[in-house]
Amino acid sequence: MDGDSRGFNHVYRCFLGLLRPLDGLGPLALRLFLGPIFILAGLNKIGSISDVAAWFGNPDWGLGLPAPLWMAWLAALTEFFGGLALLLGLGVRLMAIPLMFTMAVAAVAAHWQYGWHALPEQTLTMPWEWRVDLIEEAAVRKEKAVELLKAHGNYDWLTEAGNFTVLKNGIEFAATYFVMLMALLFGGAGRYVSLDYWIARWRRLI
Repeated sequence: MDGDSRGFNHVYRCFLGLLRPLDGLGPLALRLFLGPIFILAGLNKIGSISDVAAWFGNPDWGLGLPAPLWMAWLAALTEFFGGLALLLGLGVRLMAIPLMFTMAVAAVAAHWQYGWHALPEQTLTMPWEWRVDLIEEAAVRKEKAVELLKAHGNYDWLTEAGNFTVLKNGIEFAATYFVMLMALLFGGAGRYVSLDYWIARWRRLI
């Protein structure tokens, strides 16, 4: 090994040493991002559980799932308590599993037929996008909707905070949350800023 390689390896080890005390920040960021999302999703379901159950169970305009009321409560409570667990850093590896399952069910049952992208504003699509036709159709719908809004509404006010869009509703967000939860499943809640870390330290002391 030449001197340049040894020098690089030394610098890189020093760099890793500087990062090590802060390695809990990555899991903390994931938890702070995902926790409120799941808590609010769970609360919204609990607040309208009969409507959620109707959507889960109806085969014509809903998901056609079996035992819809039971499934609605299961999803709502999993999201709510799972979100709380993520925020607290308590049982994160265990809670990641039912939350991942919930995201997988949502992706397959509610979003799969709409392809990958959640929004249609894609000049270049992912290679695995299987509903390019919906992106093209959304562009047509958006153009027509913009015409109607300009003709019959205050378009400048309506688009003051951002451009008007037509939701494509693909699995992108559910898949993203699934991957983030997978990182927590294998990486844990992180050091210093989670109850899991302090409980583990306490158990080693007794």
